[in-house]
Amino acid sequence: MVFQIKSYFKFLLNSKNEHGVHSPFIYDLVTKCFHNKTNYPEYSILKSYRKTLLENKNTIEVTDFGAGSRVFKSNTRQISKIAKTAGISPKNAKLLFRIVTYFQPKNILEIGTSLGLATSSLSLGAKNSKITTLEGCPNTLSVAKNHLKNSTIKTENIEFITTEFIQYLSTYNTQPTTYNFIYFDGNHSKKATLAYFELLLPTTNNETVWIFDDIHWSKDMEEAWEIIKNHPKVKVTIDTFQWGIVFFRQEQIKEHFIINPNPTLSSILFKKIRI
Repeated sequence: MVFQIKSYFKFLLNSKNEHGVHSPFIYDLVTKCFHNKTNYPEYSILKSYRKTLLENKNTIEVTDFGAGSRVFKSNTRQISKIAKTAGISPKNAKLLFRIVTYFQPKNILEIGTSLGLATSSLSLGAKNSKITTLEGCPNTLSVAKNHLKNSTIKTENIEFITTEFIQYLSTYNTQPTTYNFIYFDGNHSKKATLAYFELLLPTTNNETVWIFDDIHWSKDMEEAWEIIKNHPKVKVTIDTFQWGIVFFRQEQIKEHFIINPNPTLSSILFKKIRI
């Protein structure tokens, strides 16, 4: 926790809003997507889906192949508590929806379904896309599938796969598909993140967008993020603190941006902390 607080202070000191961005591509993304204040009707669907999970007091036995939990001490976990602590935040769920709405990717891969909170954003934002979502824990995936299918969210275009991520990606890499968008929210360790990165590089094209969750989770994850940023195939990256967003647009000069998706709130918080 202390490490993340220090990282967040550093992020706030270095982050910029649209006025500090000189790339037209990134400027448009920030102004038309990140800071888009439209109250989309899909937001109420996201809120309703989250509510059904928060009201589910049943427990499941979780199989955890990742970096572990800082909240749960046992693998027997209440669904409502998983939704509250381990899923994508309401603010980031809306931002993820806006990003896929903005780019409209046709083929999406999600690494780490969990309870389907991010999956719902992906499905609502890109209704005509094909979504493949991977989850290592069969019990967690079962809950996500049941809740999504009982909601108003379209699931016909979603393929749910129970698998260890590295095993699936290693096998699938023999016949790579071009993914226009990948959301990485699985094993938050340096070794696993870089393994996924290398295995999925053959699936990229010029329009591909990747989002890595929790890039400031630990020192190891920050090291992984630095390696990804400096890879020769990576052209433009954005650090939003929660996410590392990667673009492979060969026409762009290599640039790294630190952008606060919610600068007003964070600057107020930062001033209060300093006082």
